[in-house]
Amino acid sequence: MDDYPLIEDHGLIGDLQTAALVTTHGTVDWFCVPRFDSPSVFGALLDKDKGGECTVRPRHTTYATRQLYFPDTAILITRFMTEAGAGEVIDFMPVTGTTATDSHRLVRMVRCVRGSMTFEVGIAPRFDYGRTPHRLHLTEQGAVFAAEDGSRLTVHPVREPEDDRLLDVLVDRENDLHFTLTLQAGQQRGLVLESAAAGPPRQITLAEYQRLHDDTVHYWRSWLRQSQYSGRWREAVERSAITLKLMTYAPSGALVAAPTAALPEQLGGERNWDYRFTWIRDASFSVYALLGLGFTEEARAFIQWIGNRVTERAERGSDTGPMNIMYKVDGSSDLDEETLDHWEGYAGSAPVRIGNGAATQLQLDIYGEALDSIYFAHRHGLQVGHRGWNELLTKLDWLADNWDRGEEGLWETRGGRQDFTYGRVMSWVAFDRALRLAEATGRPSSAARWSSTRDEIYGQVMAKGWSEERQAFVQHYGSEVLDSSLLRMATVGFITPEDPLWTSTLDAMENELVSDSLVYRYNPEASPDGLRGSEGTFSLCTFMYVDALARAGRTEQARLVFEKMLGYANHLGLYSEEIDPTGRQLGNFPQAFTHLALIDAAITLNGILCRR
Repeated sequence: MDDYPLIEDHGLIGDLQTAALVTTHGTVDWFCVPRFDSPSVFGALLDKDKGGECTVRPRHTTYATRQLYFPDTAILITRFMTEAGAGEVIDFMPVTGTTATDSHRLVRMVRCVRGSMTFEVGIAPRFDYGRTPHRLHLTEQGAVFAAEDGSRLTVHPVREPEDDRLLDVLVDRENDLHFTLTLQAGQQRGLVLESAAAGPPRQITLAEYQRLHDDTVHYWRSWLRQSQYSGRWREAVERSAITLKLMTYAPSGALVAAPTAALPEQLGGERNWDYRFTWIRDASFSVYALLGLGFTEEARAFIQWIGNRVTERAERGSDTGPMNIMYKVDGSSDLDEETLDHWEGYAGSAPVRIGNGAATQLQLDIYGEALDSIYFAHRHGLQVGHRGWNELLTKLDWLADNWDRGEEGLWETRGGRQDFTYGRVMSWVAFDRALRLAEATGRPSSAARWSSTRDEIYGQVMAKGWSEERQAFVQHYGSEVLDSSLLRMATVGFITPEDPLWTSTLDAMENELVSDSLVYRYNPEASPDGLRGSEGTFSLCTFMYVDALARAGRTEQARLVFEKMLGYANHLGLYSEEIDPTGRQLGNFPQAFTHLALIDAAITLNGILCRR
């Protein structure tokens, strides 16, 4: 672990088509271009020796660091403090448009705030996950790293013509670039890394840099101004909103589950998945969160993305239904999973997986999540078109024939299909919301069949999903295992929050799945999921627990759990997927699902507190 930064010791920057992680010590150790799901250029996060990185740090061996965001923006400031002086690195990516492009800029500005400081800068790209060698071409105006596969990374210096004396340049045997930069108080210089640049390296003046900076500040503050949230926890909610926006692929409106791949759910374990794709349920949850905050255009884009997936035809002979559970950000579905055997993985956590084999799983809950979000959007004025409605009819016909099947479930287990209670509950939601939509819009429907199927599912869940022994709803039929995915049962209206069956389920979960307010998904020992090892508490589930407690009238408990959970955020308010028993963050980072759930919990809890 000493060779790797903690997962939480990172900040996120991005341009709405890709993103980069920056450590608290000023290192960019994860950066993929031209998209979130493209091969990495800097990947030291997953292999410190072979992954590649861009470093900026003081020459002093002893220094303290602090990291923050420029207020109300996605511009990251990493501060270094020594006895001789104080300096900072300002990192951001100028926002691209909604047209997909291969050209992306990463700005790294170095500033001396007090005294005098010498910074050491290193640029060591490793193209295509470190599989493709590169050559370095130096010019008087900058440098170009050219890979054998045609990829390029251009270095544009930010300086004034008379500043050459500030640089001391060295090229090492790996064709990497190193230089030192000595600055006095008030001086600032830096560089812009650009992928697929249209021309050769060029000098960027301080005035041009300032325009890039100011334009980026203006973009983020103008965007955030749309937020209608004025309740408690505004800072945490708005930082979550910016983080979700950073993980949105603007050309399609798709939201990636996380901008990273293969960060472990258990150090040294095999639960290392690629999350740089868009899950149907994540996109559906985002509609709730963003409409709840007032970000109508983003919600509209997500609904359109979901609608495009709904109107697609399934492959003939597919065993996984007419919709996939996840897609690439452009809507394609070729997510073949492979391992990068030449990389050791974060802190030795192998295998390093890219692609995601769970894409071919059958998960019945996605139909309920899609219909629920479409219905919620309809109530907020975002309507379903004629073609979209007709395709919904075909999906519901399929679900009516197939809802009573075993599946892999929400958590994408790899231990065989089961009759998951959550999948049945969300199938109930699909037919319930379809009936409501049909009645509200007067559209043609199979109302009689939908109604009878909905009622049949309800009866089955109550008969088979409830355990008299546990006095709780259980993970799947025939088991006694608890599962925190069922925290959403009351949220979606399957059961009322005050029902004794539900409050008893909450009590059972508190006794078995909750550890000092943090919530586990389930117990893998009691319900084998086909994978070795264990995992930490799941941050999404903790925020779902807050929501469930608040709805059940346990307001003070919900508020305390929420406040405790806010304390597990990193120094910037960001969350990865899980938290281990020591309070350390695990899994891909930051995770969209967690930040979506934070927003939902904050809106629910704040509303209840205000009404009270």
